Amino acid sequence: MIASVKKKVAAPTKATKAAKSAKVTKTPAIRQAPVFVLIGPNLNMLGVREPAIYGVTTLDDIEGMMQDTAKNLGHTIDFRQSNIEGDLVTWVQEAMNGACGVIINAGAYSHTSIAIHDALRLLSIPIIEVHGTNIHAREPFRHHSYIAPVADAVICGAGAHGYMLALQHLAYILKN
Repeated sequence: MIASVKKKVAAPTKATKAAKSAKVTKTPAIRQAPVFVLIGPNLNMLGVREPAIYGVTTLDDIEGMMQDTAKNLGHTIDFRQSNIEGDLVTWVQEAMNGACGVIINAGAYSHTSIAIHDALRLLSIPIIEVHGTNIHAREPFRHHSYIAPVADAVICGAGAHGYMLALQHLAYILKN
């Protein structure tokens, strides 16, 4: 399931359209900031934790696939996992000045953390929420996400592939 949430964007002016279409020569290459991939509690146990629900793909496998996908898209990722809510809040705050976008699977904190929601509201960069399982087909307490209202898109139910879909969509948003 992929859901998009539209953010209000100012219409481009003639000046910004001209700047986009103007050819610039001999401009030094500017290294784009990485995509922060922020992973929450218990997801470090993927491949071991309830494989009937979460599959056998490990978090290391997902990171490797994301590194390859990011490289193919011309991006880099900064992949981080923590079981601690405060770490995720701190990393979101770091993304304000250090990332071009955020992909986040806050795990159980998606359903409980107003602190992560408030931190994400600070960002003016794209945010993609990911869940490997379809949270809407699971227990009722998993149906609500505090992250979804501040995300540009939510991808759930696609397993490990959902993280690659998130990277592709983030690259699309950044390009357009």
